[in-house]
Amino acid sequence: MPRYLTSTILLDYDSICGTDKFGNIFVSRLPSKLSDEIESDVTGSALSNAISGGGTAASNYAPPTGGYLNGAPHKLENIINFYIGETSNCIAKSSLVPGGAEAIIYTTLLGTIGALLPFNSREDIDFFSHLEMHLRQENPPLCGRDHLSYRSYYFPVKNVIDGDFCEQFASLDPEKQRQIAEDLERSPAEVLKKLEDIRNRLL
Repeated sequence: MPRYLTSTILLDYDSICGTDKFGNIFVSRLPSKLSDEIESDVTGSALSNAISGGGTAASNYAPPTGGYLNGAPHKLENIINFYIGETSNCIAKSSLVPGGAEAIIYTTLLGTIGALLPFNSREDIDFFSHLEMHLRQENPPLCGRDHLSYRSYYFPVKNVIDGDFCEQFASLDPEKQRQIAEDLERSPAEVLKKLEDIRNRLL
């Protein structure tokens, strides 16, 4: 998919995080099988053939082998997609405080400072994804727009939970808080404590 990039950063040997001018943030990764093949190829012929197409001169240039319809021979896997709503101009992998959790920090043209913080356990992923789902039903946006369609504005949201939206749990009336907490098999105080723990990991 074409992207008009505004900033990128390498996360590890196979992964890249970037933002585009339409307000999306994404992480893409080279498939592990392909990464192993390239790493085990000591001659580098697999990579050079993909780049040059096997031709030795301009007159006998051939398109890259393996690319469908002259496309890129190696495709990246899309790991996450999220629409932040503003054009990001800078992105970095860092921690905000000494000893804090490392996260992907981004800034936008309008002055927003945001972060993508990885979860440590499957239990946290399940808890916050269910909390986000309940908030979509119990606390719809003021303008009447669907939260899921907003965060999927250009590409469907994938593997990201909206922390700003989950923080709105504290602003709900006590009865709604109790109903949501009961569905999550917790008390409202436990839900608020969980939100505070995630916030403290970053700040």
